[in-house]
Amino acid sequence: MLNYGSRLMSKAGKKQVEDCKERTGGTELELVDKGISNLLDVPGLLQLSNLVRLTASHNKLHAVPPSIAQLQNLEILNLFNNQIEELPTTLSTLPKLKHLNLGMNRLSSLPRGFGSFPSLEILDLTYNNLTEKSLPGNFFYLESLRALYLGDNDMETLPPQVGQLMKLQILVLRDNDLIALPMEVGNLERLKELHIQGNRLTVLPPELGKLDLSGPKMVFKGDNNPWVAPIADQLQVGVSHLLEYLRSDTYKYLYGRHIQAGAQPPPKTTDKSKKISRKAKGK
Repeated sequence: MLNYGSRLMSKAGKKQVEDCKERTGGTELELVDKGISNLLDVPGLLQLSNLVRLTASHNKLHAVPPSIAQLQNLEILNLFNNQIEELPTTLSTLPKLKHLNLGMNRLSSLPRGFGSFPSLEILDLTYNNLTEKSLPGNFFYLESLRALYLGDNDMETLPPQVGQLMKLQILVLRDNDLIALPMEVGNLERLKELHIQGNRLTVLPPELGKLDLSGPKMVFKGDNNPWVAPIADQLQVGVSHLLEYLRSDTYKYLYGRHIQAGAQPPPKTTDKSKKISRKAKGK
């Protein structure tokens, strides 16, 4: 039996679904800040076979129902700022999904097969509890991906398979616990933005120097890292100077020595235990 809150929610959701049919022909549905804890409580939602955009941000969702895969025409799914802890494996079967926003949730893992989205271009996983071990084996098979937002998570390393994302233009890794970047980042020839500020990075792979990140429309952000002195000095002068330095034989030699020495990574300086994404279920 539905409780009073669920009945109110269903009533509100039903009205939104009816409005969606009238205004957009059933292609766009907004369920922002409606107190929804389960998408299945919204009557008629999964029957919207023409739905292209679903926005259900700022709610109280703990999970995404596997039956979301029925929305075969969905291109944009925005679930920002919920309490989602798990995702169904069926999510990656959505054939037309291009933009998936799961930022500001409580994800500490991603389902098996998550990398099999056939059309995904923008993936936002900002502000969750993900580590490099959270990523399933096929995560970097997302060949159509143009933008990947992984900021405010708990990653210490970035798997070398990131170099497979050949269409990637934006990579955001700010405010993690990264202690190194793989040399394969240098394979991302289309990269226009790289955000690595607020990590525990001391050096950068020389291969990063192959990328053109110093043009007028390019963005490179690397502040708030405990860089070795030569990198810190070059960053002070400018990104183009840094990239040129990374390409130099002098730096390649220093980098090789640094890696060989196997120095201990810098300690964590940020206490993430108070993150909203850490709160227990139902709190």
